Amino acid sequence: MVMNDLCSEYPEACIAIPDRPIYTVRVGHPRTKRILIADDHESVLRGLRATLEAHPGWEVCGEAVNGYEALTKAIELKPDLIILDFAMPKVNGLQAANEISKLLPGVQIVLHTMYGAKVVLEAHKHGIFRVIEKAKSGALVSAVEELLNANVEQTAGSDFTTRSAVTPPTSIKAD
Repeated sequence: MVMNDLCSEYPEACIAIPDRPIYTVRVGHPRTKRILIADDHESVLRGLRATLEAHPGWEVCGEAVNGYEALTKAIELKPDLIILDFAMPKVNGLQAANEISKLLPGVQIVLHTMYGAKVVLEAHKHGIFRVIEKAKSGALVSAVEELLNANVEQTAGSDFTTRSAVTPPTSIKAD
């Protein structure tokens, strides 16, 4: 976007520095952070949605009940953060995270599992930023908050970029 177009659209928030990227600050209108949740248990999905949406500035933009659906919804919805269960049908959380991190490299992924420490090393190899045990729901909120705040700092001005359209890889198929 050209600086003049950006400044005419958001004049109260435009700061231009010659030979530097344009940075914007929206005072009083924080961007809602969009979260995709995936778990094969409906009760867990409901609980996660209620917990996350109780936090100001967060919205659950979608839910998935298996890993393949998580992958396709991630591509469609382009959330800021994804929470994946490990043991899901069709495609497990590690496989889904691996493909999502290739297709949407800027998205933060949290593995929410009852297996905890047993999968940490493998999880980080698949693009997962945090592994949180399901028994520690307070730790999940803290991790989401930390990752979303870090994402804000890393993506200054990202409201004005578009992600290219991607399609699920043919190597991952729903059964």
